Amino acid sequence: MTNRYQAFIDGICDVLDREIPRLLALTDEQVSIRRNHQNRTVKMLVGHLIDSASNNHQRMVRLQYAPRCGHSMPNTEMGMLVFPDYTQDNDLWITLQDYQHEDWQTLVWLFKYYNLHLCHIIRSVDETQLDNYWTDYEGCKVTLDAMIRGYIDHLKLHISQINDLIFNT
Repeated sequence: MTNRYQAFIDGICDVLDREIPRLLALTDEQVSIRRNHQNRTVKMLVGHLIDSASNNHQRMVRLQYAPRCGHSMPNTEMGMLVFPDYTQDNDLWITLQDYQHEDWQTLVWLFKYYNLHLCHIIRSVDETQLDNYWTDYEGCKVTLDAMIRGYIDHLKLHISQINDLIFNT
């Protein structure tokens, strides 16, 4: 059976295969001192990517058993699954978890293995649940399908920011 998301899984794995050795080779100065326009270091950006993986992990799993629109269930509002949205609190998440002082190797390996686990979840997703959705903090419906498809773009965006910080500073 061909997985409809194989291209997305391959994309995530390609990013990991290319970037993990590069990340592991960085010096402490490169990951801890240089800051981008958001005042984030490479450590903080990788930490944010771990937060993204963590939050998307919860959403991908829970959306597979969420009610369809119009049904009521605990933890839902008007038949829709509602997750806390950390979008407006990204910097607070980064600060509270103190990524700036985390061991660099630990961060890189956690980033890698969390994303590999997301690939496994995507590979195993119940395709009958792809239209289940949650409502983000702006009130927009986000389906499981759209979330899976959009994850790689978010990953690539922040990897690009990391590379800009490393090579263009």
